[in-house]
Amino acid sequence: MDALKIMTEGMIKEDKPQFEIGDTIKVHVNIKEGNRERIQVFEGTVIAKRGSGVSETFTVRRVSYGVGVERVFPLNSPNVAKVDIVRRGKVRRSKLYYLRDRVGKAAKVKEKI
Repeated sequence: MDALKIMTEGMIKEDKPQFEIGDTIKVHVNIKEGNRERIQVFEGTVIAKRGSGVSETFTVRRVSYGVGVERVFPLNSPNVAKVDIVRRGKVRRSKLYYLRDRVGKAAKVKEKI
Protein backbone atom coordinates (compact mmCIF):
# COMPACT_ATOMS: atom_id res chain seq x y z
CA MET A 1 0.00 0.00 0.00
CA ASP A 2 1.43 3.37 -0.94
CA ALA A 3 1.77 6.30 1.44
CA LEU A 4 -1.06 8.33 -0.11
CA LYS A 5 -3.62 5.56 0.45
CA ILE A 6 -2.48 5.12 4.04
CA MET A 7 -2.85 8.84 4.74
CA THR A 8 -6.28 9.20 3.15
CA GLU A 9 -8.02 5.97 4.17
CA GLY A 10 -9.82 7.60 7.13
CA MET A 11 -11.06 10.56 5.07
CA ILE A 12 -13.38 8.61 2.77
CA LYS A 13 -17.07 8.70 3.73
CA GLU A 14 -18.68 5.35 4.55
CA ASP A 15 -22.19 6.40 3.46
CA LYS A 16 -21.47 7.54 -0.10
CA PRO A 17 -24.57 8.66 -1.98
CA GLN A 18 -25.44 6.38 -4.90
CA PHE A 19 -26.17 8.63 -7.86
CA GLU A 20 -25.18 8.47 -11.52
CA ILE A 21 -24.62 10.81 -14.43
CA GLY A 22 -27.85 12.47 -15.59
CA ASP A 23 -29.55 12.30 -12.20
CA THR A 24 -31.13 15.44 -10.77
CA ILE A 25 -29.86 15.85 -7.22
CA LYS A 26 -29.98 18.26 -4.29
CA VAL A 27 -26.59 18.87 -2.70
CA HIS A 28 -26.73 20.24 0.86
CA VAL A 29 -23.59 22.34 1.36
CA ASN A 30 -22.29 23.89 4.58
CA ILE A 31 -21.66 27.62 4.07
CA LYS A 32 -19.59 29.58 6.60
CA GLU A 33 -20.33 33.30 6.87
CA GLY A 34 -18.18 34.91 9.53
CA ASN A 35 -18.84 32.93 12.70
CA ARG A 36 -22.18 31.51 11.52
CA GLU A 37 -22.78 28.30 9.63
CA ARG A 38 -25.77 27.41 7.49
CA ILE A 39 -26.78 24.79 4.93
CA GLN A 40 -27.50 25.85 1.36
CA VAL A 41 -29.10 23.54 -1.21
CA PHE A 42 -27.80 23.40 -4.79
CA GLU A 43 -30.14 21.48 -7.10
CA GLY A 44 -29.19 20.47 -10.62
CA THR A 45 -28.20 17.72 -13.05
CA VAL A 46 -25.03 15.70 -12.59
CA ILE A 47 -23.03 16.18 -15.80
CA ALA A 48 -19.72 14.59 -14.76
CA LYS A 49 -18.01 12.40 -12.18
CA ARG A 50 -14.25 12.00 -12.02
CA GLY A 51 -11.49 10.63 -9.83
CA SER A 52 -11.50 7.91 -7.24
CA GLY A 53 -10.81 7.54 -3.57
CA VAL A 54 -10.50 10.70 -1.54
CA SER A 55 -10.20 12.96 -4.61
CA GLU A 56 -13.47 11.89 -6.26
CA THR A 57 -15.55 14.85 -7.52
CA PHE A 58 -18.84 15.43 -9.31
CA THR A 59 -20.10 18.39 -11.34
CA VAL A 60 -23.67 19.67 -10.98
CA ARG A 61 -25.26 22.06 -13.48
CA ARG A 62 -28.39 24.17 -13.23
CA VAL A 63 -29.80 27.19 -15.02
CA SER A 64 -30.44 30.13 -12.70
CA TYR A 65 -32.14 33.26 -14.10
CA GLY A 66 -31.17 32.25 -17.63
CA VAL A 67 -27.50 31.71 -16.78
CA GLY A 68 -25.94 28.26 -16.58
CA VAL A 69 -24.20 27.63 -13.26
CA GLU A 70 -21.90 24.67 -12.65
CA ARG A 71 -20.33 23.66 -9.37
CA VAL A 72 -17.76 20.96 -8.72
CA PHE A 73 -18.17 19.19 -5.38
CA PRO A 74 -15.66 16.85 -3.72
CA LEU A 75 -17.62 13.72 -2.81
CA ASN A 76 -15.77 13.13 0.46
CA SER A 77 -15.76 16.75 1.65
CA PRO A 78 -17.10 17.48 5.14
CA ASN A 79 -18.77 20.58 3.64
CA VAL A 80 -21.13 18.36 1.60
CA ALA A 81 -23.67 17.51 4.28
CA LYS A 82 -25.87 15.20 2.21
CA VAL A 83 -27.03 14.46 -1.32
CA ASP A 84 -30.69 13.79 -2.14
CA ILE A 85 -31.72 12.22 -5.43
CA VAL A 86 -34.73 14.01 -6.96
CA ARG A 87 -35.04 11.95 -10.15
CA ARG A 88 -33.04 9.39 -12.09
CA GLY A 89 -31.85 10.26 -15.57
CA LYS A 90 -31.63 7.99 -18.61
CA VAL A 91 -28.36 8.73 -20.42
CA ARG A 92 -25.96 6.88 -22.70
CA ARG A 93 -22.71 8.72 -22.00
CA SER A 94 -20.40 9.30 -19.08
CA LYS A 95 -20.06 13.08 -19.53
CA LEU A 96 -22.96 15.37 -20.41
CA TYR A 97 -20.98 18.43 -21.49
CA TYR A 98 -23.25 18.79 -24.53
CA LEU A 99 -25.97 20.16 -22.20
CA ARG A 100 -23.98 23.41 -21.97
CA ASP A 101 -24.97 24.23 -25.56
CA ARG A 102 -28.64 23.30 -25.17
CA VAL A 103 -31.42 25.67 -24.12
CA GLY A 104 -34.95 25.03 -22.79
CA LYS A 105 -36.52 21.63 -23.32
CA ALA A 106 -33.54 20.43 -25.34
CA ALA A 107 -31.44 20.64 -22.18
CA LYS A 108 -33.66 18.11 -20.37
CA VAL A 109 -32.58 14.57 -19.57
CA LYS A 110 -35.20 11.84 -19.89
CA GLU A 111 -36.33 10.22 -16.67
CA LYS A 112 -35.57 6.57 -16.01
CA ILE A 113 -38.77 4.66 -15.31
